[in-house]
Order: sequence, then structure tokens, then C-alpha cells
Amino acid sequence: MKSAYELAMERLAKNTPSVTLTDDQKKQLAEIDATFKAKIAEREVFLKDQIVKAQMADKFEEAEQLQQQLLTDVRRLNDDCETKKEKLRRSFAS
Repeated sequence: MKSAYELAMERLAKNTPSVTLTDDQKKQLAEIDATFKAKIAEREVFLKDQIVKAQMADKFEEAEQLQQQLLTDVRRLNDDCETKKEKLRRSFAS
């Protein structure tokens, strides 16, 4: 007798079969991850430096705006990364 979990997993597998990626495909996805991690790190270094400078000059409102910009930029870059990876995954299925 199968558990509810096993039955649910079987139904899920029927609806959306899992795709096994080749090593080359995994490498392509990892390259996208690495590229976007580098972009995020670059942005963080730049904006965190600007935030520290603003705080040292007692420009706390400017520092807050820069912090919000950093959060927005990181979120956007993460979304771009996932979009690019999803597009690549779809091309694998073709």
C-alpha cells in the first residue's frame, strides 16, 4: 500500500516528467549562476561603499536610498538569472 506522498509524487511525475540534464547542460546553468553572482557581488561592493561614505558624512537619508537601491538591484539580478536559466531549461526540453 502506497502512502499519500508516494501517490502524489506519481501524479506529479505523470503531469510534469522530470528532465535529466547532461553534464554540459548543468555546466551551462552553472555558468549563468556564476555570471549573475559576480554581477551581484560587483553591485554590492559598489553600493556598500557608497552607503558607508554616505553614513560617514551623516547623510542617513541618502544611505537609506542606496540600501533600497541595493535590495532592488539584487532582486532584479536574481530574477534575471532565474529567467535566463528557465529559458535555457526550456531549450533543453526541445
